[in-house]
Amino acid sequence: MSSERNENIKIFDTTLREGEQTPGVSLTPEEKVEIARQLDKLGVDTIEAGFPVISLGEMEAIRFIIKERLNAEICGLARVEKADIDAALNCGVDCIHVFVATSDIHLKYKLKLDREQVLLKAIEGVEYAKKHGVLVEFSAEDATRSDIEYLKEVYIAVEKAGADRIDIPDTVGIMTPKRMYDLVSEIKQVVKIPISLHCHDDFGMAVANTIAGIEAGATRPHVTINGLGERSGNAPLEEVVMVIHSLYKRKTRVNTKLIYDTSRLVSALTGIPIHVNKAIVGENAFGHESGIHTHGILEMPLTYEPVEPETVGRKRWIQAGKHAGGHGIQSKLEELGWNPTKEQIKEILSMVKALGDKGKFVTDSDLISLSRTVMKKTSEEEKIIDLTDFAVMTGIKMLPTASVKITLNGKEYVGAETGVGPVDSAVKAIHKITSNLVNIKLKEYRLEAITGGSDALANVIIKVEDKDGNIASSRAIGEDVVRVSVEAMIDGINKILLKKKQ
Repeated sequence: MSSERNENIKIFDTTLREGEQTPGVSLTPEEKVEIARQLDKLGVDTIEAGFPVISLGEMEAIRFIIKERLNAEICGLARVEKADIDAALNCGVDCIHVFVATSDIHLKYKLKLDREQVLLKAIEGVEYAKKHGVLVEFSAEDATRSDIEYLKEVYIAVEKAGADRIDIPDTVGIMTPKRMYDLVSEIKQVVKIPISLHCHDDFGMAVANTIAGIEAGATRPHVTINGLGERSGNAPLEEVVMVIHSLYKRKTRVNTKLIYDTSRLVSALTGIPIHVNKAIVGENAFGHESGIHTHGILEMPLTYEPVEPETVGRKRWIQAGKHAGGHGIQSKLEELGWNPTKEQIKEILSMVKALGDKGKFVTDSDLISLSRTVMKKTSEEEKIIDLTDFAVMTGIKMLPTASVKITLNGKEYVGAETGVGPVDSAVKAIHKITSNLVNIKLKEYRLEAITGGSDALANVIIKVEDKDGNIASSRAIGEDVVRVSVEAMIDGINKILLKKKQ
């Protein structure tokens, strides 16, 4: 392997620029600073903080980020126009990412310029930025649909004009790994400066294309947290970094243990949820139900996990269901504080499978209820926190208000809170009391009616999580939706506390 192939890969994160272009996402300057701080802790090499010329708020956010004096290089995007470059310079960025389109379709329909005019603008833009003493990265927008000979001509010219690195953007995500490898290889023959890649995910190929480009010699992948970006998004940092580290055994500066926390922060601030089956950061990425899988996992995690969940700040969890096996059920029950015999495990497993065959989601509460029945235990033995009383007031002209009283370690705590409805106010009141005591929050809430009519039984399923990433699910059924919501919440908190007690 050449020394070049041993070179660390530099991570260029564009969550704050391209990621914010995700439809429906708009970050305040304060939120951008919060994300920038986290990206810096994560260890990215470059933070593309925004597109300064688009608004005064954008410029303000970039200036705030620069004032943080982060370790990462702070970059601003600019077209090859003096006004754009001046806006970036006025923010005090370390690097300016200048771009102009080079594909014939963009030249004809968007820029309405010929190739010679675009080439001249590219050279002038790079020269203008360089004479102000900043690093310059040049992107040929829509490079992957550009004529290859013209593309090479442009890259050669901007390198001579002083560009510090070039970027090959797959602007509409039309590349395949083989074609990307060939393109990077060909460009690498005519330029000596580092090559970046900016891959979109329109055909689900962004990560594969990014890795193929790195195999061919590119060293600076452009990525976003959770794969945010225009249309179908960009190559996700979490996937690209873990492929580089785990499958290629190459290095970046990224502290992978902070990946999950960073993912959750960005999801919370952008309002874009993470799909449960998303690689690395999805809820199910380290969850197991199949009996064959859980048996293997419990004996040797590498049997069904390519990396340890702790590597990316996660924890493994096992789900009870119709695909479960005895080893998984035993492990899950031990985690919840139960120690059934082998015969009892067989009986519990049979009941779990029966529920699963009926299409029922088996929660931790269901599993404990089944275990209690088989093992003849009472609910009082498993309670650490207990609901003493609660009251809810609501009306047409009254803001829904809930008061909740709980007992923890023999001491009573009372809290009241308002909400958009009686359930919301009750759950908020519980969280208000418990947040400082046990630091557990509601992660998911689902309400289903399981019988017909106005007196239908309400089936409430909740999922709670503590600050360490421990997750527990709970279910409560009854006619009073507020009461069963409160009971499910309390029960879920008890599950977390029991896990931590082991």
